[in-house]
Order: sequence, then structure tokens, then C-alpha cells
Amino acid sequence: MGLFSRNNLKLLSGPLNKQNPITVQVLGICSALAVTVKLKPAFVMGVSVIIVTAFSNLIISFLRKSIPTSIRIIVQLVVVATLVILVDQVLKAFVYDVSKQLSVFVGLIITNCIIMGRLEAFALGNKPWQSFLDGIGNGAGYAMILIIVSFFRELFGSGTLWGYKVIPQAFYDAGYSNNGMMIMPPMALILVGIIIWVQRSKNLDLIEK
Repeated sequence: MGLFSRNNLKLLSGPLNKQNPITVQVLGICSALAVTVKLKPAFVMGVSVIIVTAFSNLIISFLRKSIPTSIRIIVQLVVVATLVILVDQVLKAFVYDVSKQLSVFVGLIITNCIIMGRLEAFALGNKPWQSFLDGIGNGAGYAMILIIVSFFRELFGSGTLWGYKVIPQAFYDAGYSNNGMMIMPPMALILVGIIIWVQRSKNLDLIEK
């Protein structure tokens, strides 16, 4: 079996659509609501989760045959916590402003149910390479939803993208104003709900065909 066989590629592509951890499995919703006011923090959070999920899956898969069942959760938490601390320190060193915006939410990656779920459901029963791809895929599926939600929230809530103004001043002069609801937490939940509805409707059409 090649490194990028059809089955292995499904581990990467599946979580982007029919197995998305947020819209299908409804996991990781809390952070999806909390860090999506702006695009940049959402992107950084998504990349952080991809790194932690991929490498925690890889490490646990390597150790799976030597971890006693009775302490497997503790071992998993130690691995994830170590990776989160490393990611947090890198963020503070290179993107301190974003690190401050993310605040405690980086630390809460430790308890992200997507990560723990993949360790339990996949890494403990599969080889390292497949586990690594599964971690990347699920992390990317999570990051994709964060980026989509933050794109619309920042665009319509602040008139900016990545901190840069994109809506022309002429629009404001003509009476346009930013939608304050978009930067409120309930709007993130509404947007996630809309994405879930669109995705499930699309997948239902594919099944019927």
C-alpha cells in the first residue's frame, strides 16, 4: 500500500466533507464559536489544532502497543498537553498579538473532543502513517469551518479581512454600516448551523442520486 493510496487519501478528504468533525460529528463547537470574530486568530487556531491532532495521533499510534489500557487516557492527555504547550510557546514567540487574542483557548485544545476522539477511535488501532493523515484531515476539517465562519463574521461585522479594510469607504458614505450582530457569539452558532444545513442538504442530494 502506497503512502498516498486511495484509502489514505480518504483519511485526508473525508473530514473535509461527509465526516467533518464540526458539521457532522458536532465536536469542537465551543472554540468554533469563541475564536471566529476575526479571520487571523481563527486561521492560527485551526493550524494549531491540525499540528496537535496530527502529531498526537502519530505519537499515540507509535505507543499504542505499550500503553496499558487502564492509563491510556492519562497518557493521551500528557502527549496532547505537551504538544499544546509547545504550540503555545511558538505562538507567543512569533505571533504574540494573535496569541493574546486567542488567550486561554489555545490551552483548551488539550480538552478538545476532536483530538481525544481521534486518539481513542483511530490512533489506538491504526498504524502511525494512517494515524498522522487522519489527524491532519480532521484538523483541516475543523480549521476549514473556523475559517469560513470567521470570514463572514469579520467581513460583515467589521468590514475587514485579516485586519485589512475591504469594504470601500464609498459604501459607508452611501449609508452602509457594519452588522454588529456578526461579532456577537450567537451569530457564530447561527453560521455553523447554516453550514450544517447546507452540507447535509448537499450530501442528501448526492445519496439520492
